[in-house]
Amino acid sequence: MDESPAPDEHLARLMARAQQGDSHAYVTLLRAITPRVRQLVRARRGFLSESDVEDVVQDVLLSVHAVRATYDPARPLMPWLSAIVRHRLADAGRRHARQGSREIGVDDLDVTFRAPAANSREETFGDPDALAQAIQALPPGQRQAVELLKLRELSLKEASALTGMSIGALKIATHRAIASLRRALRGIDEG
Repeated sequence: MDESPAPDEHLARLMARAQQGDSHAYVTLLRAITPRVRQLVRARRGFLSESDVEDVVQDVLLSVHAVRATYDPARPLMPWLSAIVRHRLADAGRRHARQGSREIGVDDLDVTFRAPAANSREETFGDPDALAQAIQALPPGQRQAVELLKLRELSLKEASALTGMSIGALKIATHRAIASLRRALRGIDEG
């Protein structure tokens, strides 16, 4: 009779040791779960390109690293890991939908146009330096909310975990920050 532990039990033990600071166990765990994560991503989103699959796998591994302290060693690892995969897939789906709504596929276009006016700074959608300055002028809580939620594209839960702010407080701070940025940038455009 085989006395070796079931695969999930083995992974759970590796994670428990990793939580206690065993770097060898952590590397072994990551090597063991990476193919499983890749398989889960492909199974749930078969339409993704190979590079998109790898992007989601990397997001999952980063999330595992960031939230590894939340894993309860008394419970199976795979349901915990599957939840992380599900959330990162949802994030990837939202990113894809946002990008798809703003991007136009073109088969063959030169990188730049010949006319100098087409390559001038005036033709851009605003002044990036002015935006950066306006963000820096926001109160600290609003600035942090914008940086985490809008620039780094973290979810509300992730931003809440990082800042200690409630989800509601983050929503309010972001709403106020966007309103302040619009007022500040509108003043620049009109000036």
